[in-house]
Amino acid sequence: LECNQCLTSFNKTAGFSGGLGGGRNPAGFGGGPAGVGTIQEVTVNQSLLAPLNLEIDPNIHQVRKDEKEQIKTLNNKFASFIDKVRFLEQQNKVLETKWTLLQDQGQKNNSGKNNLDPLFEAYINNLKRQLANLLNERGRMDGELKNMQDLVEDFKNKYEEEINRRTAAENEFVVLKKVGETGGVTDAELTLTIAQELAQLSAQVSDTAVILSMDNNRDLDLSSIIAEVKAQYEDIANRSRAEAEAWYQTKFEELQATAGKHGDDLRNTKGEISELNRLIQRIRSEIENTRNQCATLQTAIGDSEERGELALKDAKAKMIDLEDALQKAKADMARQLREYQELMNVKLALDIEIATYRKLLEGEESRWEQNPCRNNSDYCGGSSGLSTGGGNFSSGSAKGTNPGVKIVSKTSSSKKSIKSQSLKNATQPE
Repeated sequence: LECNQCLTSFNKTAGFSGGLGGGRNPAGFGGGPAGVGTIQEVTVNQSLLAPLNLEIDPNIHQVRKDEKEQIKTLNNKFASFIDKVRFLEQQNKVLETKWTLLQDQGQKNNSGKNNLDPLFEAYINNLKRQLANLLNERGRMDGELKNMQDLVEDFKNKYEEEINRRTAAENEFVVLKKVGETGGVTDAELTLTIAQELAQLSAQVSDTAVILSMDNNRDLDLSSIIAEVKAQYEDIANRSRAEAEAWYQTKFEELQATAGKHGDDLRNTKGEISELNRLIQRIRSEIENTRNQCATLQTAIGDSEERGELALKDAKAKMIDLEDALQKAKADMARQLREYQELMNVKLALDIEIATYRKLLEGEESRWEQNPCRNNSDYCGGSSGLSTGGGNFSSGSAKGTNPGVKIVSKTSSSKKSIKSQSLKNATQPE
């Protein structure tokens, strides 16, 4: 009964109340409101992976593609980590079920020989292994978080470089636009320059004509020469103006296309940075949840160790009490066996003495029946001898029949007293 009470109180006080929470504990490791949510499917927009022809850096598309592949790899690793967490939650439920079955078996087994130390040690070692795995996962996740922060820093630097490039392109575009706007003034200046050069050429031609007229006395068509030179210079000016306008228009279109590409690239970079920021926030929140779960597991392990130590101390104390009671019961049993052996020896001696006196009485009766008168006279004369011989059982009466009766009655009473004493000793509680 004491063993049964010990096991019952141990199951009530030292039980783990459902292991580490499982699905019933709100602060458990999953299944409840505080558990890890469902895994969202990782989707990739293939349009974002298409390379852009920016004509700035031929390797930037490959770098961005590699970065996106790294982000996909990190997402897959995080999904595998969540799968591991769910697997550990299932293992926790399995351990909880095993613990319940062991408790049921302990309640069914009424013997106190069950040693719970290996069970507690195995359970505590399992919890320690789980804690070590979670700490390793935490270190790995911290490393991944650091890598993600480095990637975000690299993206920020690239974003700043893109902003600087865009600013430089916008400044160059503004300068070219100003040059294009001042193109009319340049044409006017060119016209004025051409007129001045024509005047100079006319003066030179007139001087030359004078010299020729003086030397050769020949007439020169100066108007046709001036008209031809003027036509040539006008043709050169028109071609220069057309080439300048075409070059300015081409440059302006190229700058517009470059600005549009840079704007699209900038918008894509901003979208990627915002997505990375959201991913970092989500990873940080999940890491915080994992840390809280680790703290909860450490607290549960500490409570389990304390309860296990208290239960072991209680069980050892009760075991010591039971051993003391067992030793006491063995000592009482040995004492009772010795007393019983002594009583059996006394009984054997009394039985031998009773048999001896019975034989004596039978011999006296047979002689009495053979010679009643002689025996009567002899008995009357020798009554003192018989009385002396049976002094242990009677007071030495002188009558012939009374001593024998008294001997038998005294013997039977002593026999009854011996039997009652032996029965009383045998029925005493152990």
